[in-house]
Amino acid sequence: MSKYDIIVLGSGPGGYVTAIRASQLGFKTAIVEKESLGGVCLNWGCIPTKALLKSAEVFEYLKHAENYGLSVKEADRDFAAVVKRSRDVAGGMSKGVQFLLRKNKIDVIEGFGKLKAGKKVDVDGKEYSADHIIVATGARSRELPSLKQDGKKVIGYREALTLNEQPKKMIVVGSGAIGVEFAFFYNSMGTDVTIVEYLPNIVPVEDEDVSKQLEKSFKKAGIKIMTSSEVTQVDTSGNGVVATIKTAKGEETLEADIILSAVGIKSNIENIGLEDVGIAVDRDKILVNSYYQTNIPGYYAIGDVVPGQALAHVASAEGILCVEKIAGLNVEALDYGNIPGCTYATPEIASVGLTEKQAKEKGYDIKVGKFPFSASGKASASGATDGFVKVIFDAKYGEWLGCHMVGSGVTDMIAEAVLGRKLETTGHEVLKTVHPHPTMSEAVMEAVAAAYGEVIHL
Repeated sequence: MSKYDIIVLGSGPGGYVTAIRASQLGFKTAIVEKESLGGVCLNWGCIPTKALLKSAEVFEYLKHAENYGLSVKEADRDFAAVVKRSRDVAGGMSKGVQFLLRKNKIDVIEGFGKLKAGKKVDVDGKEYSADHIIVATGARSRELPSLKQDGKKVIGYREALTLNEQPKKMIVVGSGAIGVEFAFFYNSMGTDVTIVEYLPNIVPVEDEDVSKQLEKSFKKAGIKIMTSSEVTQVDTSGNGVVATIKTAKGEETLEADIILSAVGIKSNIENIGLEDVGIAVDRDKILVNSYYQTNIPGYYAIGDVVPGQALAHVASAEGILCVEKIAGLNVEALDYGNIPGCTYATPEIASVGLTEKQAKEKGYDIKVGKFPFSASGKASASGATDGFVKVIFDAKYGEWLGCHMVGSGVTDMIAEAVLGRKLETTGHEVLKTVHPHPTMSEAVMEAVAAAYGEVIHL
C-alpha cells in the first residue's frame, strides 16, 4: 500500500490547487482523477465556455464592423471550427495542470477514488493511505424531474460545448451564469434563443438593476426572455422538442431543436464512500467546519461538495486554507461575504457584497451611487456603452457594502472592490484614489462620487 501525507480526490481548480499548495508546504501528495486533469472547470466549464464566448464576441465585432469605420464583405462563422478551438484551449489547459503537478512532484493516480475507514482510499481496487484525505470531487449539471436530460434533445452544459451542428432554435431553461452565457453564445452565432426563468428576474442572484440591464441588452440582441415561467412538460417524440411552459398568463407551447437545461448543479458525492466512513452529509453537501474538516478526523472536503458558493476561485481558496491549517499555519477563515461573482456574457456581470435590497433588509442607512458607461469616454470609444457600475455604502461609517457592475470587461474590474472591502476601505478613500483616464475602471470612482454627491461627469 502506497502511503502519503495528503491525498486529494479530484483535480479541478479546488483539487489541483490544494495538491500544489500541499506540496509547497512539504507534504508528500497524491491526487486521484477519474477523467481529465483540471476537472469540470478546465475541461467542461470555465475555460472552454470562455473560448466559445470569445469567438462570439469577435463575430459580433465583425458583424458590426461598420460602427468602427471598417468594412467586412461578409462575416460568417464555422461552428465546428469554433467548437474545435474551444476544445483545443481546454486541452491545452489540462496539459498545463499536468505540467504543474509534475513540477511539484505530485503523484497522479488515475481512476475512481472511494474513501475507506482508517484514512484509506480505494482506486479501482488498489488501496492508498494518507494522514489527511481531502474530497474535491466537484459537481455536475442538475436535472429537474420535468426536464430529464437525454444528451441529444435535452442537454446539459457538456453537450452544449460540443454540439456537432448549430441548432436553429434553442430553449435555455435557467438564467444563472451558465444559462445566460450559453444564451449569448448561441444567439451571437445565429440561433433563435429563448430563456425560460422561474423567478421574476434573469440572473436572479444579482442586484435588480443589473438583472434589468442584462434583460434589456439581451432583448436588444434578439434573445427572447420569459420570466416567472417554468417548463412543465417536454415532448421529444418528433424531430425537435415541444416544451409546455407555465407562465403568469397561462400555458404556452414552444418548439425548438434543442433544450439546454441550466438549472444549477448537483454535488458529486455519490458512491465515494462517505457512508462507509461515517462522514456527515446534509442533502448533497458534505458538512465541514471553517477549516474544511469533516466530523471524522483526517477527512476534509472543499469546493462544490460543501455548502457555499460553487465557484472555481472559492474552491481554490478553500483548498489552500485547508492545507495551510493542516500544516499548522495561522490561517483566517474565508469571508464568504466578500467573494466576487462573475458572468461572462456580453455585457459581462461582476458583483461582490450586498445588493441594494439586501442592504436595506439588513437595516443599513445607505448611500447608493451609479455611473453609466454611456458617460464613459473609454466605453464610448470602444463602442461598449451598455451597463453601469453601482456602489452601495453604509451612510454612517462609510463601509463599502456592495459593488455591482454590468458592462464590457467588468469581470476584470471587480477585484478593486473585493480588495477595497478586504482592507475596509471607505468611500472617501476610493474617491481620493486616482484612477487612470480613459479607462472603464474610472466608472468605479465616478459611481462612488455619485454616492457622495461629488460626481463630475454626470
